[in-house]
Amino acid sequence: MTPICAFDIAPDGTARAIEPGAALPAEGYRWVHTDLSEPGLEDWLFATLPERAAEALLLPETRPRALAHDGGVIAILRGLNLNQGEDRDDMVALRIWAAPRLVVTVRRRKVFAADDLRKRGLAGHLPASPDMFLTALAENFTQRIETHGVALENRVDALEDLLFLDDRNPEARVIPELRRTVIRLGRFLGPQADALARLTHADMGLIGAEAREDLDEIADRARRAVEEVQSTRDRLEALSDHLDQARNMRLAKNSYALSIVAAIFLPMGFLTGLFGVNVAGMPGVGTPAAFGVLTLACLGLGLAVWLVLRAFRLF
Repeated sequence: MTPICAFDIAPDGTARAIEPGAALPAEGYRWVHTDLSEPGLEDWLFATLPERAAEALLLPETRPRALAHDGGVIAILRGLNLNQGEDRDDMVALRIWAAPRLVVTVRRRKVFAADDLRKRGLAGHLPASPDMFLTALAENFTQRIETHGVALENRVDALEDLLFLDDRNPEARVIPELRRTVIRLGRFLGPQADALARLTHADMGLIGAEAREDLDEIADRARRAVEEVQSTRDRLEALSDHLDQARNMRLAKNSYALSIVAAIFLPMGFLTGLFGVNVAGMPGVGTPAAFGVLTLACLGLGLAVWLVLRAFRLF
């Protein structure tokens, strides 16, 4: 099994890249980051980790969660999908096993929150303990989610300014896409906030006091991100309802106007149709002034219908 990266981290946070198969360091801990599709990964996980942890890291489909197991922590966290050409709201998962001497992270698609730590390791420094490593990961995930949430809110603000003034603005076409985005984000952000809060519980023996305080703050930020996404979803729903109402009002107004026109022209159409039949006995056939009389009669009839409708306040 060849990992994406592997580092030995000393108690002072100094990180050193190591080759696969090297013995665990005498002090500090090791971080191994690998891909789910890596050949030999399953055998290596079952040979190295507790069985339940190995099974959790190999799951093809995941949702955010965290639990204590065999002196360590199993955690599954999700972050924005920042891979080129993919949707950010199609959140990517990072499967984590953290123990006092070993941290293993497994991805299916590139996770930029973990890649940031890989770059820090290449620069020679990583969090000095497994619990602070978990905290750094949670911080990376949450910060990106917060930034994306603010961008969504700003976009909805701009849409509201446009569409409440002009509901026919072409920008209205992006609303279904934005609603889809916040729904997909909400699917994982709620469980993610719960998972981060779970890491602060007393039964998580791996998590020290300092890391617990930091994780509690990060969990609170994650809960606020969930609330902001829910608020954005509600605002988009209200904006969509406003557009639907405006369209329905225009449709009703236009239909009403057409009904009034039809009511005015209905008796006129009946009269002209009646005098248009080609049968013997039609009055005025031999009278040159008959056409003018019929025209004036139609206009008078239309005016009479208009006055009746106005009298009954039908428009």
